[in-house]
Amino acid sequence: MNKFVMIIFGASGDLTKRKLMPALYTLYNDRRLPDGFSILGIGRTDYTDAHYQEYILDELRKYVSSKEQVEGPMNEFCSHLRYLTLDPAEAEGYGALDKRLQELTGEQNPDNLLYYLATPPSLYGVIPLHLKAAHLNRPHTRIIVEKPFGYDLESALELNKIYASVFEEHQIYRIDHFLGKETAQNILAFRFANGIFEPLWNRNYIDYVEITAVENLGIEQRGGFYEGAGALRDMVQNHLIQLVALTAMEPPAVFNADNFRNEVVKVYESLAPLTEEDLNEHIVRGQYTASGIKPGYREEKNVALDSRTETYIAMKIGINNWRWSGVPFYIRTGKQMPTKVTEIVVHFRETPHQMFRCEGGHCPRANKLILRLQPNEGIVLKFGMKVPGPGFDVKQVMMDFSYDKLGGLPTGDAYARLIEDCIQGDPTLFTRSDAVEASWRFFNPVLKYWKECPDAPLYGYPVGTWGPLESEAMMREHGAEWTNPCKNLTNTDEYCEL
Repeated sequence: MNKFVMIIFGASGDLTKRKLMPALYTLYNDRRLPDGFSILGIGRTDYTDAHYQEYILDELRKYVSSKEQVEGPMNEFCSHLRYLTLDPAEAEGYGALDKRLQELTGEQNPDNLLYYLATPPSLYGVIPLHLKAAHLNRPHTRIIVEKPFGYDLESALELNKIYASVFEEHQIYRIDHFLGKETAQNILAFRFANGIFEPLWNRNYIDYVEITAVENLGIEQRGGFYEGAGALRDMVQNHLIQLVALTAMEPPAVFNADNFRNEVVKVYESLAPLTEEDLNEHIVRGQYTASGIKPGYREEKNVALDSRTETYIAMKIGINNWRWSGVPFYIRTGKQMPTKVTEIVVHFRETPHQMFRCEGGHCPRANKLILRLQPNEGIVLKFGMKVPGPGFDVKQVMMDFSYDKLGGLPTGDAYARLIEDCIQGDPTLFTRSDAVEASWRFFNPVLKYWKECPDAPLYGYPVGTWGPLESEAMMREHGAEWTNPCKNLTNTDEYCEL
């Protein structure tokens, strides 16, 4: 087997030190990387191999959990790191990259290569063309591209065209780290490995679905990037719509990469086209404002004083097929929320007749199923039970499962899982070109509407709140309300009243 080399463009950046290197160290520590591997960092910062190894070792001490920090293996891992100072935007440097790869592998035309684009999105269309010009797009190479893949439909189509001219589709891995999370994958097992839930998973039994992915941080010195992205491009078009697909998809006939991704695309193509009413009333965008000592979005570094960039968005979307017709999916994401949480809440229809008394006169609501992706991955089911004692008073209770109760078994690192899949050539959890285009085709009217209607509402919400009140009003049209978890989410017993 030819020697394996992973080439990271943007090797001195934030994503590399926070996510990629800790994930690769985890794979190394678990002996899941190929023998004799090398990791070659590419960036404009001037490092020698030794200096880069020292830099990454220091960063691993910050970002690797204390349980995994073993000095010997960390040093051994860093000994596999190399660095090449190169501006990825300049074609002239790629000859030096080819030469360095030959030195690392001892081969004239090394082919067991994995490129990772941990760069600004502006380079996503540049680097592949430079690789092609330097003949570095060899048949067994693979390339991982971070999101966002395009800024709108037109740019996504152009990017797909560029990549198709350089690589075969099976060589391209468009990464969405949400799909690397154990609970995201467990949604499929939960639905399709259990006979008790799938028969209920349709419009006859489900009233509505919520999908929330929020965090209690701001933009963290990324004002320049976020100004050109916003919440829709950063989170909704990729992460949230992927979770919609996992929740709504039909069971594949056989579980493999092609069949799974075919079903994802079918969901995207079934999304109900957004009407003028939807654009005006069923999309709420917001921007966080100062509260106490915490600054608002417009006070952040590299953000325009009159910025119209959304840091929060909530949407009501529909799916036009037999399973989901008439069932609204409410999705939301936001910065500077009260807590960090990603979860799917399935609201079942209420019982047709309430025959029991309710504890304290407050009748329990319909059953809820909560699929938590982070911070503590698990599943909660809420259902009615009789209160002990005389009479038939009923209250809601929770049956919960969380991975941290499985004897300390780790849930695994999402980036580690996805990088390992790519090394092994398994594209199941990566986004295909037709899915990217179908997703953008659905969301593009939103971007067009905001561009053509600069006075479209942008609501302020104070730091530490659950977003604009207008998003609550949107839910009330359906007689629904958002499920807001408690701030303290150390375990599932600490849910707020749902």
